Amino acid sequence: MAFCGKASILEELTAYTDDWELLTCGIVQVEVPRGLRSEKASQRMSDFLGCMLYVPTLNSIWTRAATLAHQLDRQGHSMQVADLVIATCAIDSDALVLTHDSDFARVPGLRVAQALT
Repeated sequence: MAFCGKASILEELTAYTDDWELLTCGIVQVEVPRGLRSEKASQRMSDFLGCMLYVPTLNSIWTRAATLAHQLDRQGHSMQVADLVIATCAIDSDALVLTHDSDFARVPGLRVAQALT
């Protein structure tokens, strides 16, 4: 998820909490706050992610992520392990992934959006 140019991604996401259930997983909880420049923004994002529904990364998620990695690699579309796990968690939860990373669009069965509206 890219946050550049957003006045407040938290405000934008919060506007949708009445209509959507927001989900996260462990890798998102590590990767997203780490990408924010200021400590304050990082902490606010960590707190926000901590309020979302949590998708645990059980052994079955890792097994399916490995299968997905193998499938995509054979098609010439390798992905970072973190992205594979995020995609697998989203597919397992029937969730939409909000991202600007074009790699996610190559994942069969994954719903992807680049913007909330």
